[in-house]
Amino acid sequence: MLKGRRMQVACGDHVTVSKIDGGAVIERVAPRTTLVYRSDAYKEKLIAANATQIAGVVAPDIAVDESLLNRWIVAAEAEHCRFVVVANKSDLPGFDALRTRLQPYAKMGYPVVELQAKRNIAPLVPLLARQRTVLIGQSGMGKSTLINALLPLAAARVGDVSSALLSGRHTTSSSTLYPLPPDNDSWIVDSPGMKAFGLAHVAPDALAEAFVDLRPYLGHCRFRDCRHDSEPECAVRAAVDDGRIARQRLALLHALVRESTAARDPAR
Repeated sequence: MLKGRRMQVACGDHVTVSKIDGGAVIERVAPRTTLVYRSDAYKEKLIAANATQIAGVVAPDIAVDESLLNRWIVAAEAEHCRFVVVANKSDLPGFDALRTRLQPYAKMGYPVVELQAKRNIAPLVPLLARQRTVLIGQSGMGKSTLINALLPLAAARVGDVSSALLSGRHTTSSSTLYPLPPDNDSWIVDSPGMKAFGLAHVAPDALAEAFVDLRPYLGHCRFRDCRHDSEPECAVRAAVDDGRIARQRLALLHALVRESTAARDPAR
């Protein structure tokens, strides 16, 4: 039980617990080093606390939403977590096309791990050592299959993929933490499949720094408070125009700034 209606706990939290008649109550949540969650102007959903790494799972048989993938990356950067792309189902047709789509992320410095969760997860195992990892992805990408391969006794439910809709059926309804032996401080969280990932909790002025490809150009614009939109002599927009930054990345920054600003509008 939680003490107080306002208290929120997440997988990975360190808490103080007191025994009471019939059970126990969480009295206090210790300060967190990181908090992975999604939010919009009206609500938030905690996923994991004290994580050090986010692993985004994608696959060729589900339409990969790159805007969603980029949002996971920004969430990781905002919390100073390492981000890893897990490209699952490497045996399926269309994987070569997926590999090509993921090349820009590898160029930005994010590890891209190719594997078949049902046959061989060895390529991922070294990246999980001494890390507290959150698995995140759309439904049907194979997150629970990865958990079952890593920890056969976990018995995470695995759902079929709907070929008619090209989207997975939700099989994980809440985040679940699994310790990873032999290191007692390592764990992995299986999170629910999601179709949206808001970042309204990240302050508008902090968002640009969460884009690793924009960082070399920040502070080199004509105006110190440049929003990289329509201002003259913008170093970021110049980098977009000559192909050093992907146009979709700057478009996402603008979208996130609008969402974050709207969430802070007292008139909403």
